[in-house]
Amino acid sequence: MAVETGLRLSELIGLRRQDVELSHGAHVRCVGKGRKERCTPLRKETVRVLRAWLGEREGEPSDPLFRNARGGPLSPDGVQYLLAKHGTTAATRCASLKGKRVTPHVLRHTAAMNLLHHGVDSSVIALWLGHEQVETTQMYLHASLDLKERTLEKIDPYTTPQTGRYRPDDQLLAFLDNL
Repeated sequence: MAVETGLRLSELIGLRRQDVELSHGAHVRCVGKGRKERCTPLRKETVRVLRAWLGEREGEPSDPLFRNARGGPLSPDGVQYLLAKHGTTAATRCASLKGKRVTPHVLRHTAAMNLLHHGVDSSVIALWLGHEQVETTQMYLHASLDLKERTLEKIDPYTTPQTGRYRPDDQLLAFLDNL
C-alpha cells in the first residue's frame, strides 16, 4: 500500500479502518502535513488484499488499520522493522536488493517514480503525494534518466549543420544595434 499510495510514514501509521473505502471508487483518506486531507485511489489488487486484511482483523472503524502486536497503531520503528525483515527475504530472490536500505520514504519515492514513468504530469504527482508546491516534485524529473532518454527519442535530431562559429546575418545585427 505504501508503494501504491506514496503515503508518508506518519500518514500510513495514522490510518484508521474508517479511512479506507473498498467499494466502488476505492480509496484511502489521510491527513497529511499541514492538516491537509487528501484522497488517494486504490487498485483492484490492493483492494483485494485490504479486504482480506480487514476480514482477518475485526475491529471498530476507529481502530488502527495497521496494528502492532498489542493492538495499537504501528510505530515508525515497527514499520522499519517489518521493511527490513521483508527486505531481507526479498533480497534472496532479487539480487539487486542486496545491500540496499529500503525505508518508508524510499517506498514513497518509488510511488512517485512509478507515476512519472507512466506519464503522469508532475502537478498531479504533487497532488498525489500531498506536496505543498509543484517544485518539490521536480526532483523526480531530475532523477529519471530513463524518462530523459525517452523524451530525447521523441524529438528530431538537429538538422542545422554545425560547422564552425555562428555568424549572425546583417538583419539580426541591425536589430540588435537598434535596441
